[in-house]
Amino acid sequence: MSDLTLYPADIAAMSVGQLAQLPPAQKAEISRHLDEALAWLKQARAKFDAALEAAYGEQARAARLEAGKDFGVVHLKDGLLRVTVEVPKRVSWDQAQLAAIARRIAAAGEKVEDYLDVEYSVSESRFSNWPPALRAGFEAARTVKPGKPTFRLALVSEE
Repeated sequence: MSDLTLYPADIAAMSVGQLAQLPPAQKAEISRHLDEALAWLKQARAKFDAALEAAYGEQARAARLEAGKDFGVVHLKDGLLRVTVEVPKRVSWDQAQLAAIARRIAAAGEKVEDYLDVEYSVSESRFSNWPPALRAGFEAARTVKPGKPTFRLALVSEE
């Protein structure tokens, strides 16, 4: 199969149509190599990010403390290198507590939507298990869209 090998530069230079016309063995090889490359890149990125944390993490925490902020961007210098370190704010809300707050707001005669973003949803497994009469009442509110397709390639001899 080595005579079928396409390198990243070859793949990048080819059109989608050209790639689609490749023989099955070549498609399988490309798919396998891309998966291996993605896994390698993900592992290398995680390792390098850990190295950056080891090199600049404490300095970034000190700069953030000095600026009086827990989140956001700080800039550091390492010789000619400008290092921008961003710690995003990730907020999560306790759903049970928010539901209780929403009930209190409604009980006080206020509109819940004035205070909370409310989104209703029904799990697909729950919906599928409902009797047809119950499902019918919800059908008008349900939209089904296809997700992005995924492809897995395996040569028959490899199965």
